[in-house]
Amino acid sequence: MRRSKGSVLVALAIAGTLTSVAYPIFYSYPNRNAAATAALTGDTVTTQWGPLTPADRDLLVRVRLAGLWELPAGQQALERSGSQAVREAADHLIVGHSDLDKRSRVIAAKLGVELPNQPTAEQQGWLDQMTATKTEAEYNKTWANLLRSAHGKIFPAIGAVRNSTRNTLIRQLASDANQTVLDHITVLENTGVVDFATIADNSVSGTASPTGPPPPVPGQVPPAAPPAEPSTNPDVQSKPSPFQSGQVPTGRPDPEEINKDQGQPQVQ
Repeated sequence: MRRSKGSVLVALAIAGTLTSVAYPIFYSYPNRNAAATAALTGDTVTTQWGPLTPADRDLLVRVRLAGLWELPAGQQALERSGSQAVREAADHLIVGHSDLDKRSRVIAAKLGVELPNQPTAEQQGWLDQMTATKTEAEYNKTWANLLRSAHGKIFPAIGAVRNSTRNTLIRQLASDANQTVLDHITVLENTGVVDFATIADNSVSGTASPTGPPPPVPGQVPPAAPPAEPSTNPDVQSKPSPFQSGQVPTGRPDPEEINKDQGQPQVQ
């Protein structure tokens, strides 16, 4: 019996020693959190600005896609609508998305992410729906509600990426996009024709594509995306959002141009 108790004490002592040795190994490891470890696997790639996750790339693509259809939508409203509120919202869309489009192209060039050059079929369908309206009243309502709904769907995605990303370029883009989208939501609602009940019933967010954008290929530079632009050169007056009294101004400078010496395309 004494030998049995002694063996137990020795075993406990050994176990305690092993636990004390193992503790710093398991609990001092930088990626001990399971979620953090999982985030570094799969299609996440390492960049000098921090890990670039599928969610990060998806936001970058979605910001680009937003400009590809909302710039033509803003241009169309300036041509078709006589409503001062709609025209002001269109002005904000053109200025805000021109600014965000440039930022997304600069960041994509740095991170090696290829961007789309055409809106999605769904976005083109929204433009076609606007075009097909007959009366100005019908046009104003269709225009404002389609755009307000689209902005509302990307708004939470921006916040989620802003909260979770470890990439400094994506974090800044999310901050800029958050301010711009909130400004656009505000001016669209100021048109007075937004149907909040319908928007609430259809508030389902998605991604830029069913599978999300692919990870960049090391050593491979994707083609530079051309600027997303209105069909003509409209006379717009607003500044990148938000700027009105009572709102927080961004004060953000133009995005830094790509260094040609780095072998990356120069974004204009």
